[in-house]
Amino acid sequence: MFDTIGTSFQSGGSRCAAWLTCPTGAGPFPAVVLVHGFGATHEMRLAQYEQAFAAAGTAVLSFDFRNIGASEGTPRQLISVRRQLTDIDAALDFIRRDPKVDGSRIALWGTSMGATHALLTAARHPELAAAVMQCPVVNTMDAAFSSGLRHVLRLAGPITDDLVRAALRLPRRYIGVVGEPGSSAMVTVPGARDGWYGMVPAGVDFDNRVTAAVGAQLVTLNASRKAGKIKSPLLVCVSDHETLTDPRIAVKTAERAPRGVAIHYPADHFEVYHAPLVDGIIADQVAFLTRHLGLSGALHA
Repeated sequence: MFDTIGTSFQSGGSRCAAWLTCPTGAGPFPAVVLVHGFGATHEMRLAQYEQAFAAAGTAVLSFDFRNIGASEGTPRQLISVRRQLTDIDAALDFIRRDPKVDGSRIALWGTSMGATHALLTAARHPELAAAVMQCPVVNTMDAAFSSGLRHVLRLAGPITDDLVRAALRLPRRYIGVVGEPGSSAMVTVPGARDGWYGMVPAGVDFDNRVTAAVGAQLVTLNASRKAGKIKSPLLVCVSDHETLTDPRIAVKTAERAPRGVAIHYPADHFEVYHAPLVDGIIADQVAFLTRHLGLSGALHA
């Protein structure tokens, strides 16, 4: 059994909304911090991971980045890799201070672009007990060009406009997070819009906007180059039919990490979150965390 409670922590002067799921009992429990993907929020299918990991005997902390979802911060829908890495550091500090958590047994889990954040964080935190990445987008430069050079050039104007507006402290320029091919959204590969909205529960509004300036970061970032610096055991769950980036990048990332291992799945970028694949993928992640967090596995069916 386990319970989920709403909580929060401070990062950069703003409140990050967070959710802590703990097994019953006194603890101390190992913990897993969940990092969601680009523009996504806690409501977008994180509950299945919270429940599965807690059932295996870990505390689980999930949160919304600043400026997104239930968290504070303006302008809304501001995405900055640097700021979000600060949020993850704040989440790690927060969970380590919880009296029900064993601070020496903390793992990091990242999905989609959250894998970039998890990789960069794990490279800076050798004390982490383990790291897990699924459907990883760890070379956003490659992902940015997945819709072609014409798409990148189409975004150059909005990106430049927003950079100028940010410098002058003017209202920000927004573009869509995801859209149909040929649109001016950030992600426009075929099927991406349906995949993104397929993550949103009924009755929940998805704010399909992002400050355009983040595109300047994404088109130059290749986090996979840092994989060799990760000292922790690393599980890379590779989607062999990946639609947002080249799956060979995920395989190479696992090979570069000193303690990396890759498991392959016959999935595109979004199928990993849904039946019939999701239960098996989660079971593999639980098995990995059981080994490296010292879980007995007794609570996991």
